[in-house]
Amino acid sequence: MPMKRVRAPRIDFSVLRRELKLPGEFPAGAAAEAEAAARQMPPGADRRDVPFVTVDPATSRDLDQAMHLSRRDGGGFRVCYAIADVASFVRPGGALEAETWARGQTIYLPDARIPLHPAVLSEGAVSLFPDVERAAVVWTIDLDADGAIADVRLERATVRSRAKLDYVGVQGLADAGRLPEPIALLPELGALLAARAADRGAVNLPLPEQEVEPDGDGWRLVLRAPVPMEEHNAQISLLTGMAAATLMLRGGVGLLRTMPSAKPEAVEKLRAAAGSLGVAWPAGASVGAVVASADPATPRGAAFLDQAAELLRGAAYTAFDGSPPEETGHGGVGAPYAHVTAPLRRLADRYATETCLALFESREVPAWAREALPRLPKAMADSDRMAGGAARSAIDLTEAVLLQHRVGETFDAGVVDIDAPSHHRPPGGTVAVDEPAVRARCAGSLPLGERISVRLDTADPVARKVLFSYGASS
Repeated sequence: MPMKRVRAPRIDFSVLRRELKLPGEFPAGAAAEAEAAARQMPPGADRRDVPFVTVDPATSRDLDQAMHLSRRDGGGFRVCYAIADVASFVRPGGALEAETWARGQTIYLPDARIPLHPAVLSEGAVSLFPDVERAAVVWTIDLDADGAIADVRLERATVRSRAKLDYVGVQGLADAGRLPEPIALLPELGALLAARAADRGAVNLPLPEQEVEPDGDGWRLVLRAPVPMEEHNAQISLLTGMAAATLMLRGGVGLLRTMPSAKPEAVEKLRAAAGSLGVAWPAGASVGAVVASADPATPRGAAFLDQAAELLRGAAYTAFDGSPPEETGHGGVGAPYAHVTAPLRRLADRYATETCLALFESREVPAWAREALPRLPKAMADSDRMAGGAARSAIDLTEAVLLQHRVGETFDAGVVDIDAPSHHRPPGGTVAVDEPAVRARCAGSLPLGERISVRLDTADPVARKVLFSYGASS
């Protein structure tokens, strides 16, 4: 798999946990509830005969989803998607539920995870490991030959996954034409669903992940591009989220993940940035087509995709009960969409899934779930800020450590953003450096859409600050 590695020395990330006031150990009451819940097996339909498999990063232990894909008689596809049944293990009104609200989602730091649920659940009794019985909410989605949803069914069930697969391994099997039967159709179906998304005007961002990984007694900065099978896998999750949104909109109650469409001025700014990064933008080409053409395995392609993410601003959770909200769509998906496929790692999914189950079964949404819906947008926004701040701080710290001995050197860079004119601050913007693959602030009157030479003025690990300068500023 294409990736860029730059090694950094030993780094103490505990300062981030203290400074950002990230959660620590689970309170005794919440931990005790989790231990007790882990000893139970909730009832459900028997779907142990379905040979589900999971596909995740190799080191993952909180396995939310397992899938099985097959062809329907007469054409089309059947998607069986098992989602960890977290709600059956978290008692409404209990100490564990309260603690998960305080956390909101799992937070990832290079040296540790800060989980949404205690490990006895998230890496134990609820995680969809192979060769053990697990409680799940199973979505069965039938598709026509062109990928359109023909039917959706939903149920609580007992499942038994057959294998824990990882993205890199699955990509290798796909390249060799040896995918296991449960996911043999994934490349075909994933490509079909992606084509339908493009027709809807969706903007798919295969953003490379800038990660900090252990490397002996130090750390390394990794720019990891997603492999094609990872993108195909994501299409199954998106399909399920769209099915959930449709179910909730028809039922008149639920929680959507919404996002406005990209503004024209943002598209023009991206077009200018493409020139500096060597990304071709043919006349008449759509944003989605250009984004799809960028190579996320290269620093320039990664920077372009990072800049393209600016198009997809304004994501929010939108709760409704009665009339549908004014904004129901998601600009990135090109359709109404909901989060329901990662309940081990994201609080909102538990309540959205429970709402979908009730609506499908034509019964009242449980009061504990319905009453939580209007409170979830703020809780998730708060946790998004916390998780995003932690991830960005870890990268900022690593970049500063990596560059601290190179202050005064010049680097080749592309200008990917400039600040709006202001009388209250000097001009500046953001540059993307090729080597090492760093995206950072730069002072000076920057020419948007051009390649320039910049000087590194600051690389301060204590402040976690990297600053370049250009022109007169240098």
